[in-house]
Amino acid sequence: MSPETYVSNFMEGLRRRNPGQPEFHQAVEEFVGSITPFLLDHKRYLDNYIMERLTEPDRVVSFRVGWQDDNGAIRANRGYRVQFNNAIGPYKGGLRFHPTVNAGVLKFLAFEQIFKNSLTTLPMGGGKGGSNFNPKGKSDAEVMRFCQSFMTQLAKYIGPNIDVPAGDIGVGAREISYLFGQYKRMKDEFTGILTGKDIAFGGSLIRKEATGYGCVYFVENMLNHKGDSVKGKTCVVSGSGNVAQYTVEKVLHLGGKAITLSDSGGYIHDPDGIDQEKLDWVKDLKTVRRGRISEYVEQFPRASYYADQRPWSVPCDIAFPSATQNEINASEAQTLIDNGCMAVGEGANMPSDLDAIHIYQKAKILYGPSKAANAGGVAVSGLEMTQNSMRLHWNGEELEEKLQDIMKKIHKQCVEYGKESSDYINYVQGANIAGFVKVANATIAQGVM
Repeated sequence: MSPETYVSNFMEGLRRRNPGQPEFHQAVEEFVGSITPFLLDHKRYLDNYIMERLTEPDRVVSFRVGWQDDNGAIRANRGYRVQFNNAIGPYKGGLRFHPTVNAGVLKFLAFEQIFKNSLTTLPMGGGKGGSNFNPKGKSDAEVMRFCQSFMTQLAKYIGPNIDVPAGDIGVGAREISYLFGQYKRMKDEFTGILTGKDIAFGGSLIRKEATGYGCVYFVENMLNHKGDSVKGKTCVVSGSGNVAQYTVEKVLHLGGKAITLSDSGGYIHDPDGIDQEKLDWVKDLKTVRRGRISEYVEQFPRASYYADQRPWSVPCDIAFPSATQNEINASEAQTLIDNGCMAVGEGANMPSDLDAIHIYQKAKILYGPSKAANAGGVAVSGLEMTQNSMRLHWNGEELEEKLQDIMKKIHKQCVEYGKESSDYINYVQGANIAGFVKVANATIAQGVM
C-alpha cells in the first residue's frame, strides 16, 4: 500500500466517525500524513491498529454549567473534558473558556496534547477541556460563580493521579484560583489537582512565562543547529496574552527585536521594537486593565495600528504565531517567505493551516510545529505536578534551567526522527514520530483496552 492510499483510506474513516469536526480532522491528517512512511516500515504498529486506537479518545465528557449573573438572571453554558490517552501518565491539558469551544476543537487540542506531552519526556497523557463561556466583559463575581459551577461538574472526572487540568485561552490565574478553591471545598483536601496555581498555594515559578520562553528556546535550538541564533533577528509576534508577552521577553533576552503584537481586533507594528518598558506596559494593559492592543499606539505614537488584519505581511526574520489555531493561511505563509522569513516557531496550538505548512516545507525554512515548539508550558506544568507531589518548591533559576534542558531534548528528538538530508530537518515529521513512538509502544505493552 502506498502512503497516499493509507492516508486517504484512514482519513475517510476518521471523517465518517467524527462528522463536523474540521479542526480534529486537520490535526489528525497533518499527523498521519507525516508518520505514514514510518508506519508502513514498522508493521508492528499496523498489526496492532495503533492509529485507529490513538485517534479515538478514551472518553468525551459533556455537561451543563448553570450559573447566575450579577443581575440575578440564570445562565447556562456547556462544559467539556476530553480525556484522550493516558498510556504514559495521567491526562494533562488545559481548560479553555471561549465562545468557539466545542467538542471538535477540544478533540484536536487533546490529540495534539498526547504527543506534545510525550515529547517533554515527562509522564503525562493527553487531555483538554473547557466551555463556551466567555469571561470577557464578566465581573469577577460572575467568573467566580461560573468557575464554581464548572468545577462542581468537572470534579467527578479528575484527580491528581487521573487527570490534572491547567489553564488555556480564557483561563488564567484568576480562573484557576476559583476552580482550585471549589475543588478544595468539595473534596476537603489540598492536592495538586490543577496546575497554573498561585505561588502561595502550590504554583510553580515561571509557569506563565514557560510557553513563550520555551518557544523561543526551541527556535534558538533550530538556529543553533544551523550555526545561527536569535540575536540580531527581527521577529513578528501575534497575540498579546501570556504566550506572546513572554515570547517577546525572551526574544529581548536573546538579543532579538520583536516589532508586532495583536489581538482579535487587529495588530500593532512598532518598527523601533517592543523593549522591556513597552512590554511591561502591555502586560499591565492585558492582565490588569484587560484592554485592547489598539491602545498601544496612544501610548507609543511611533507605532501603527492595523484594524482587522494579522501581522504576517510585516517583513521579518522569524515569525512567532502565538494567538490561536489557523491564524496563518497559505497566502500569508507565502508572504512571510517572500519577505525573507527564515524560521517559524508556533507558540499557539496549530496556528498554521495544512497549506501553510506545505509552503514552509517546500521553501525548507526552519519550522517548529506547535507540539514541539510550544511544549514548554505543559513541561513546566509537569514540573509543578512534581513539586506538588514532593511537597517542595524549586526556584526560578532551577526551573528555567530545567525548561531549557527539556526544549533541547525535544529538539534533539525532532532531529533524530526528522533528518531528511545533511542540511534539512523535517521538524513536523521528527516531532510526530518521536511523540508517537513512546505512546504507541506503551499502548501495545499494556494490551488491548
